[in-house]
Amino acid sequence: MRVLFWGTPDFAVASLRALDDEGFDVVGVVTRPDRPAGRGRKLTPSPVKEVALAMGTPVLTPERPRDDDFLRRIRDLAPDLSVVVAYGHILRREVLRVPPLGSINVHASLLPELRGAAPINWAIARGHRTTGVTVMRMVEAMDAGPVLHRIEDPILPADTASELSIRLSELGAEALLEALTLLAAGELREVEQDHARATLAPKVGREVARVDWTRPARELGWHVRGMDAVPGAWSELEGAPVKLFRPDARDASPADGGSAPGTVLAADSERGLVVATGDGALALGEVQPPGKRRMDALDWIHGRGVRAGQRFA
Repeated sequence: MRVLFWGTPDFAVASLRALDDEGFDVVGVVTRPDRPAGRGRKLTPSPVKEVALAMGTPVLTPERPRDDDFLRRIRDLAPDLSVVVAYGHILRREVLRVPPLGSINVHASLLPELRGAAPINWAIARGHRTTGVTVMRMVEAMDAGPVLHRIEDPILPADTASELSIRLSELGAEALLEALTLLAAGELREVEQDHARATLAPKVGREVARVDWTRPARELGWHVRGMDAVPGAWSELEGAPVKLFRPDARDASPADGGSAPGTVLAADSERGLVVATGDGALALGEVQPPGKRRMDALDWIHGRGVRAGQRFA
């Protein structure tokens, strides 16, 4: 089977490698153009492009995959099927219909839940206990096509978005190969989504990641883990922003009662960094000040001089 693969971030790499390892003829890879990265702002290829080049596969990097010249180029590759994994654009009908077998997508949620750009972040940030991956037939609407195959996966109590992404990436590759096996055998069954049950998982950015200390500690623990590592949950302490990691929701002690949300309840070797919330308290194991590496919260406390009574905003 001749496959045209579409993808950009690390999440898509496992699926691309799986296709190659299983002997599929990957005739081309479509990914985003190189972007400036790092302090030197050097043009850097996407993770998918790096792997595709190492495989010796032709790579296309359109800014937007919709003009007639691009359409001609992918037709010239004569794919039987398009496989899309976290590519980053909604594809128009003419593009989806180029391969005779159509286009399928690997999505990191149990559709119709969490349609959109950041399903892994929101699954954790909303306190879901279960997620998974869905292979679906692509249509022009976002993540709305018929479901072809899906695999569930539990969200563990300490899972971060970064850790869950790695796990679902491998699970997505597994689901993709299973779906293609069923397709080749003529046993793939398409099931329409229940669109009334759809929820959205929009892109997460800096403002979304800001911590609202009036929320209960348990919900803030979900939020901090859901924003890890990018964009990173953050707050300001005396006007200086700091990213927050490794949360542990706790009941506030009697001595801490009445403290305003965001107040530092402890900043010492015995209790660590503990902050008052709208209900309970949140301990934080790691932080990242601006321009610094991610570090143990105790190292930050000792270096910066954080003390109880200060307040995050």
